[in-house]
Parts: sequence; C-alpha cells; structure tokens
Amino acid sequence: MDSKRDFTKLRDISREEGQYLLERAHFLKRLRKEGKPYKPLADKSLAMIFEKASTRTRASFEIGMWELGGYAMFLNTTETQIGRGEPVKDTARVLSRYVDAIMIRTYAQSLIEELALWSTVPLINGLSDLYHPCQTLADLLTIEEFKGAFERIKIAYIGDGNNVANSWLEASILFGLDFAIATPEHYEPETALLAEARENGRFTFTHDPFDAVKDADVVYTDVWVSMGQEKEQEERVRVFDSYKIDEKLMKNARKDAIVMHCLPAYRNKEISDEIFEKHEKVIFAQAENRLHCQKALLEWLILRQC
Repeated sequence: MDSKRDFTKLRDISREEGQYLLERAHFLKRLRKEGKPYKPLADKSLAMIFEKASTRTRASFEIGMWELGGYAMFLNTTETQIGRGEPVKDTARVLSRYVDAIMIRTYAQSLIEELALWSTVPLINGLSDLYHPCQTLADLLTIEEFKGAFERIKIAYIGDGNNVANSWLEASILFGLDFAIATPEHYEPETALLAEARENGRFTFTHDPFDAVKDADVVYTDVWVSMGQEKEQEERVRVFDSYKIDEKLMKNARKDAIVMHCLPAYRNKEISDEIFEKHEKVIFAQAENRLHCQKALLEWLILRQC
C-alpha cells in the first residue's frame, strides 16, 4: 500500500505523473467509446462536498465514479454539520472512515488543505477560489486531442487572473509550456505564481490581449465574474471589455488556432457568440474530458492505497 496522495492543486503531482494521468484518460475515453465496461473501483466510494453550485464537476465525478464501478455520495454543506460549524478536522476524520476518497468544491483553498491534512483518504480539489486543477487536466487532454503534444505549441489565456488562470500558470511551470497570459491591471493571477512562471523563458505576461495571442495555437478564456463576485459585475464588465475573444482578437492568433472555454460561457461578454459557435466542437470536448481525466485521477488515487 502506498502512502496517501492528495490533489489539492496541479503541482501536487509530478510532470511524469501528469503525463501518466493524461495517457490513462485517453485510454479510459477509448474504452468508453468502444462500450467496454471497466470497473476497477467496485465497492469503492467517493464523498462529494459542494459549497459552490455545479454542473460539470458534479456530473463528471458522479458519473465517472459509477462508470468505474463505485459509488458517489453528494453532500451539500448547507445540509451537513460542516455547514453548522463542525470542525473541518472532525468532518475529515469521520468521512475517512466511510469512504475511499473525498472531493470538495468550495471557496477557500485553506479549507481544502485542512481537509487534506486530517483526511486519511485522498482529497481532490474540485474547485476553489485559488485553483481549478481538474479543469486544467481536462484542458491539457483536449489540446493533445486537437493539437498534438501541448509542449510544442503556444497557449494564450485572456481575461481574469482567477483560479483557472492560476492552475494554468501551474501547468506552465510543471510542463515548461510556451504560455502567455493577459489580464487587466489589478486583476493579475497570484504574484508568487507569476514570479515562478517567469523563470521559464517561454512565458509571457502582459496587459495587452493582442500581444498575448500573437501567433497562439490555443486561445483560452473564462468568465469575467466568478461565483461570489456578483457585486463586482458592472465594474468587471467595464474593465474587461477589451479582453473579449472575438474575430478582431483572433486575427492575431494563428489561422488554425483553437479557442477554449471552461464553461459556463456568457456570450458576447468574454467570448463572442460567433467565436463560441465556431469552436463549439473543442469547447464541448473540453467539457466532456472532465469525465475522462477525473476517472483517471480517481483510479490512480484510490487504487494506489489498496
């Protein structure tokens, strides 16, 4: 039995482990398309804790666990004792005696790290305000499918320096990517991550979206107003207006560039409706790939403990 591993952020894994998970996700996706059952997690269970609303995270983890032969239990923090003030460490120790892994989608990264500290089973970050590592795994899988090896192409992220941007910065550090990011002033990603990413000579940070997407093979965006930022909506829409992914901006990217969005998408805000529909095949493959990457992650984290 190996020691417990957690996935609280992308760099909880090594480059080699990341490559293994992506290879495994490709394999599991092929099995599913061929209709071949594969249930290595029979009699295993996953607790899913949700403090934030969810579509893709809940569906992909719940279906993924079922397809692997296991069971996923949904726990809403408003309906559990953790929402009434039970210490996080007590919740972690109780759930560890019931299930084989825990996934949480929440606001504070510190809550995830505290759960991981006290849990004796693997802890997975389904999303926090600081990171979204499961999404980035799915993004990398999607780029491999549409562009081949992601190490050889330029990827540009345009928009808010949010949790998705932070996980992309981690990916750029982990894999040494040719990565550019453009955000408005005062909306930059984590300062420490930016400093570390700058040690990679292939990394670019700018406030100019046209500069960031120059010769890009992949152009990526996310919502301008994340959950919990609704009071900032009017100001954010004004500040981010020139960061929209539209035909004008895409003229600076390569002609065969693909556009990615982790969803939900707000048309004609962060992305024009025309660009979204032009690249919908990529965007919905990206959403589907959450399922395959999370199955690979669940299999790896749970079986290494058996």
